[in-house]
Amino acid sequence: MMTMAHLDLNDDDRRHLERCVDLARIALDAGDEPFGSVLVSADGRELFADRNRVAGGDHTRHPEFEIARWAAAHLAPNERSESTVYTSGEHCPMCSAAHAWVGLGRIVFASSSEQLTAWQQEWGIAAGPVLPLPIRAVAPGIEVAGPDPELSERVRALQARLHGVEP
Repeated sequence: MMTMAHLDLNDDDRRHLERCVDLARIALDAGDEPFGSVLVSADGRELFADRNRVAGGDHTRHPEFEIARWAAAHLAPNERSESTVYTSGEHCPMCSAAHAWVGLGRIVFASSSEQLTAWQQEWGIAAGPVLPLPIRAVAPGIEVAGPDPELSERVRALQARLHGVEP
């Protein structure tokens, strides 16, 4: 059974998550894996947004990792810790670690790693080379919120399209 704790999302959270899901669709339309993320300041301004760019073979080109790099180069430590990262899919362990090392704040995700793993198992998709640990297992001090039931269904449909299966 899926763990659906952390459903403490507000309307602003959902608006930013919708942008992330749109970025995930853009990534898929461009021939990449469907993931998108946005960095938002404490006052609600979008500071940086990106989508997955792993199709070229560099599997570290996750948008959450790019956000961590950008934030480290452009934001003061207090700005980083007060910001929120919104993402279509929960951070992988690499991105969770980068997020924690850079000192970013809250993470809000539309779909969880647990959901993605279950979908892939259902569709007979082999597991990736990295254990899909939840953010809290890698970076326990980071506040997280998600998944969102409605938006996670949109993410599921994008993942199904990626793998050529029925959602």
